[in-house]
Amino acid sequence: MARTHDHPGEQAAQDPIRLLDIRDTPLSVDEIFRAVGDDAAGGMVLFVGTVRNHDEGQDVGALGYSCHPTAPDELRRVAEKVVAEFPVRALAAVHRVGDLGVGDLAVVVAVSCAHRGEAFDACRKLIDDLKHEVPIWKHQRFSDGTEEWVGAC
Repeated sequence: MARTHDHPGEQAAQDPIRLLDIRDTPLSVDEIFRAVGDDAAGGMVLFVGTVRNHDEGQDVGALGYSCHPTAPDELRRVAEKVVAEFPVRALAAVHRVGDLGVGDLAVVVAVSCAHRGEAFDACRKLIDDLKHEVPIWKHQRFSDGTEEWVGAC
């Protein structure tokens, strides 16, 4: 439900959670950035998590992400918690699943708020909670032929 504002130039508020998804297709930084655009936001923070070529001294060749069927619901719960804790104007978070190569985007999250400090804090909370609470698992394959599962990514 839209609400009106007393301040000129401030657009009617809508649900600040603009985009949440877990998908098996390449992620777009531009899509996430556009999703959090808001005329009343003075600060927008975007975080991009990529597949790096190493982990704890081992060369990573590729990895795969998989998720539990409850992952979308948990992602929404995390987003709602961030919106409740910070003065978020807009929020977006998308995580990729499937096989990814070094350099691929694994997760993109963004937050816009009236001020930059709030946006930085909210974005950090969003990515940290996503990594710790959303049931997405990482299967790393190393260049030496070994592999490992990581409980939360």
